[in-house]
Amino acid sequence: MSLIAAGYGTEDPPAADIENNGFWPAVSPADFRLVERLDSNVTSERAVHALAVAMADINRQLSAWQTAQMDEGADAIGDVAPPSWLPPNVYPLLYKRAVYATAHATLLERYREISATGEGDERGEAKASAADEYRRDARWAVSEITGRNHTTVELI
Repeated sequence: MSLIAAGYGTEDPPAADIENNGFWPAVSPADFRLVERLDSNVTSERAVHALAVAMADINRQLSAWQTAQMDEGADAIGDVAPPSWLPPNVYPLLYKRAVYATAHATLLERYREISATGEGDERGEAKASAADEYRRDARWAVSEITGRNHTTVELI
């Protein structure tokens, strides 16, 4: 008895890096897949789309901070010196964390398993919970960049 492979399980060719606005670094879909441990169920097209939308969202959240840094003379994130308590080159790392976490949360929400069984419902709820945790990670990364605390509490 022999097995003839029919070409299933092949991976998409790696997608090109996604250019950014010049201040923030380009984003690599291949690095995103590696860091976030995405399998081949997520197509390259969906990963690129999720990353592009996440970049737009995070860039919007950081637009005032970026403008302030550019007003101080920084042309790119590499020109911004972090406070002494942060390691060097931490801003590009935090930016990628924010973008990757936002994109991963979106993908988790889009790939919820549909099933009429209770088991499928539980998997869907677990993915929704994980998506919320990724969104929290993104908010924390943005807070780290802008120098804000992770949590704001006010008495009502």
